[in-house]
Amino acid sequence: MTRRIAVLTAAEIEPAYGTGPLLAIAAIAVLVLLTLIMKFKLHAFVALVLVSFLTALATRIPFAEVIPTLLDGFGSTLANVALLVGLGAMIGRLLEVSGGAQVLADTLIRRFGEQRAPLALGVASLLFGFPIFFDAGLVVMLPIIFSVARRFGGSVLTYALPAAGAFAVMHAFVPPHPGPVAASELLGADIGLTVIIGLLIGIPTWYIASYLFGISTGKRFVIPVPDDIAGEQEEDHRLPTFGTVLSILLLPLVLIFLNTGLNTLSTAGVVDGEATWVSALRMVGQTPVALLITVLVAMVLLREGRSAATLEKIVDSALGPVCAIILVTGAGGMFGGVLRASGIGEALAGSLESTGLPLIVAAFAVSTALRVAQGSATVALTTTAGLMAPTVAATSGLSSVDLACLVIAIASGATVLSHVNDSGFWLVGKFLGMDEKTTLKTWTVMETLIGVVGFSFAALVSAVL
Repeated sequence: MTRRIAVLTAAEIEPAYGTGPLLAIAAIAVLVLLTLIMKFKLHAFVALVLVSFLTALATRIPFAEVIPTLLDGFGSTLANVALLVGLGAMIGRLLEVSGGAQVLADTLIRRFGEQRAPLALGVASLLFGFPIFFDAGLVVMLPIIFSVARRFGGSVLTYALPAAGAFAVMHAFVPPHPGPVAASELLGADIGLTVIIGLLIGIPTWYIASYLFGISTGKRFVIPVPDDIAGEQEEDHRLPTFGTVLSILLLPLVLIFLNTGLNTLSTAGVVDGEATWVSALRMVGQTPVALLITVLVAMVLLREGRSAATLEKIVDSALGPVCAIILVTGAGGMFGGVLRASGIGEALAGSLESTGLPLIVAAFAVSTALRVAQGSATVALTTTAGLMAPTVAATSGLSSVDLACLVIAIASGATVLSHVNDSGFWLVGKFLGMDEKTTLKTWTVMETLIGVVGFSFAALVSAVL
């Protein structure tokens, strides 16, 4: 007879220390991690696994739960990232090798002009980012970003940061992305109004904190296009048409919108979420399925005389460069999972919630604390909404605009200070060929600006309207 060993979840592990010791352990863990990576040049994957293990021991997670906790954080992150990055990289490599990325880049430049190339990439990313998740959208857009950067020269950050910031803003601020949808439901905010407020706040926030910041940062940090990630365009095949390239890029958006759009309609009671046809379309619209379908369609539309063996080599060549990125991203999720299991985020959030700050300021502060403590923006967003929901329900006089602004304030706090416990930090840094110090000076600062500017706009709108 085989005995099953019961494994506690992170939420079931009782914190061993109070807020002060837990925060001290978290700060020391981050300092040790940065020292190992930047001073001693230990590989980020090895350093993250080592520090995650030591942090689990230091926070006195039970010995029997240490390895399950590490694996849970690692596995849950890979479950979300590996398929998206792998399939997205295949689409990107097909577009790159076939010349499709160059076709789209040329078209964007003709429409916007050479001087506005970063603006063109950012606007395109805002549109693509409405239904598509941050990591999937960024990976698919990278070949176009790299093509524009190679054509006009200068730092790849000039072109990449406005695009990455656009995906980050849309993912955090605007339903139907899961974080703002969950927060809206928990706080009782109207989804439709949250979309409108999210866009009204998100677009100027992106322009100030991402586009203008990206232009300025590109002048200070000259980062070349990474050779090991960017593919080489073939010269002996006819270029695809702009319509073909646009169709391939729009296909995952349309498919994913089947899921996110129907989910929004189901939440609003417009359609029956339990109906078979709704479930089937939502399944097709799940991001991994949508990207898988897009890979298959791209292999057909971009074939242009290539043999099946050649296509297989093209998509296979996309996986090698991103494998290290996937592993490091998973290890970042492992570190964040240990910090969640230790109770660091909840302890800090509980302290902030009882400070007597104005409601919208407290929401931003609690969300920021959770984001810094455990890394995941979605976890910070949804957890903060759950923590603040009783206070919001007990507060009289809140309008529908106030509730929508509260969602954006929480989303802003969940965006700031992306650092070594955030899988997105490693994803962006490794894809753009930056070391950890440069990623902190660029990506982390941009995410913080997005959060601070977004919160400022949300507080202003809430006060005025």
